[in-house]
Amino acid sequence: MPELRPFAEIFAIAAGRKGGAAAFERTLPDPKTPAELAAIPDHRWLAAMGRAVFNAGFNWKVIEAKWPGFEAAFHGFDPGRCALISDGEFDALMQDRRIVRNGAKIRSVIENAALLTGLAREHGSAARFFAEWPTEDYAGLLAFLKKRASHLGGAAAQYFLRFSGVDSFVLSQDVIRALIREGVVDKAPGSQRDLAAVQAAFNAWRSESGRPLNHISRTLACSVE
Repeated sequence: MPELRPFAEIFAIAAGRKGGAAAFERTLPDPKTPAELAAIPDHRWLAAMGRAVFNAGFNWKVIEAKWPGFEAAFHGFDPGRCALISDGEFDALMQDRRIVRNGAKIRSVIENAALLTGLAREHGSAARFFAEWPTEDYAGLLAFLKKRASHLGGAAAQYFLRFSGVDSFVLSQDVIRALIREGVVDKAPGSQRDLAAVQAAFNAWRSESGRPLNHISRTLACSVE
């Protein structure tokens, strides 16, 4: 890994672009604590997964407006209930105008419900699995979701975790531009090697600054023109 610019310098650049340190500080998103994450019911984790999947490639405002219909159609996203959706129920969902009728994304809710029920058996709850995952291996959690979850690779997984309150980085275009500028990567991270380099840089800035990944991610994004 190249020698990194001190995080304080990157923060100063971002703060200078966003009205000063105090004003910028107020915009930084705080993650939930492990205890707060563990207290989130598993049906809310499945709902967040579903929302990230349906948002991908679609107008988020449309999904927002339809969300009460999604909640009703998917039984409040109860993992045990959704994992057992039958072929007949699936066919009915494909005709349900309360939701976006995309077969692959509807199927992903069923598959992710099965994943969460399995995690609950292993860890006591799926929430505990996410709460106990080490922050310094956030990239490993992304790799887990890409391999084990349905339709939760790349940006969808990152937004699912961020909106759930997990301490996380989001590889937006601006964050990627900042990482390239800082010599962490030379292109958009696509390989496990690239993601490991990104994780190492975030870990170094986290250790230096004492800040969560959320703050570092937002600061990098706001430090580019």
